[in-house]
Amino acid sequence: MITRNIAPLLQQLATQYPVITLTGPRQSGKTTLAKALFADKPYVTLEDPDVRRFATDDPRGFLASYQRGAVFDEIQRVPQLASYLQGVVDADPQPGRFFLTGSHQFELMTQVSQSLAGRTAVLRLLPFTLAEVQRMPGRAPASDLAQTLLTGFYPRIHDRGLDPSQALSDYFATYVERDLRQLAAVHDLQRFERFVRLCAGRTGQLLNLNSLGNDAGVSHVTARAWIDLLQTSYIVYLLPPWFVNTGKRLIKSSKLYFYDVGLASWLLGLRTSDQVARDPLWGSLFENFVIMEAMKDRLNAGESAEMYFYRDSEGNEVDLLLPTGGKMHAIEIKAGATVNPDYFKGLKNFAAHHPLVVAGGSVIFGGAQGQQRSDWPVHSWLDLRAK
Repeated sequence: MITRNIAPLLQQLATQYPVITLTGPRQSGKTTLAKALFADKPYVTLEDPDVRRFATDDPRGFLASYQRGAVFDEIQRVPQLASYLQGVVDADPQPGRFFLTGSHQFELMTQVSQSLAGRTAVLRLLPFTLAEVQRMPGRAPASDLAQTLLTGFYPRIHDRGLDPSQALSDYFATYVERDLRQLAAVHDLQRFERFVRLCAGRTGQLLNLNSLGNDAGVSHVTARAWIDLLQTSYIVYLLPPWFVNTGKRLIKSSKLYFYDVGLASWLLGLRTSDQVARDPLWGSLFENFVIMEAMKDRLNAGESAEMYFYRDSEGNEVDLLLPTGGKMHAIEIKAGATVNPDYFKGLKNFAAHHPLVVAGGSVIFGGAQGQQRSDWPVHSWLDLRAK
């Protein structure tokens, strides 16, 4: 197993809290990480029907079997267990006693926040970063951007050298067949799958539920419910706009991205790197990739997932704003391989209108060689391999 960037933080927090809760998408590596870091603890998966029945019917008796602690995988399968766990850790608050994992962020976090507030550290593990992929034994340095966007970052694809198209097809089929049944009653699966593919076609765009619902043939209410479902199960991510008290009217809709750019590419019907490089959404997929790399960096460091984009009614925009010390680090994301003066337009405009807010800025582009510009440094996407 390669060392995950979040591992040092997990080990540190395990010396401070009796319970560690790790959420994230299915197949993001939660189980592998938990087993590696807490190898001395019994591993218990609540996906097992017999184990789940025991934990549901007799939660006190179930927890009594693990007085010295355990790793409880997919805790959202028995959400009420968190309430009983509260009494157990209150009686013996030894740090690093229990490790919980879960794949459904909102449902799980509701239970954890209510029952284990102050008793658990909560972290999110997303799929591999580009740097983590590069640390895999025998892995050649990444150099093909289109192939990177096509493959995505689910660990299983890289660990086993799987064909990304087949693996992502299996991933989505499993999601539809298992997670949807647990989370909500989606009666028209064919229409739901069409809805998700339409979402992929809107990667990097402002979310318009009316348009999305109309194209999918569902109501605005259903479209909202399905977007919430996709967020809950770590399929899509909505990047909110940044607001400030000025007279200039700002865009209020969030932008739609996927937690894994490989899944977005697969949903678009892309099966080869040449198809990715020629696709009209090439720039949006690259933007998706960079934004999720930024998200992973923040979460792996224990920082909040707070990120924004900026766009005003005149079309001035910045792709990504990262909070830092009460200010914002502004990032423009451009898939082109040649630096263009237009790359800096959004940064200059934002800095001119909000000089007290900007803590710095940069451009990340699809070229191989960065440039140290005086005002706005330009970084190659290849620089992300070292993070």
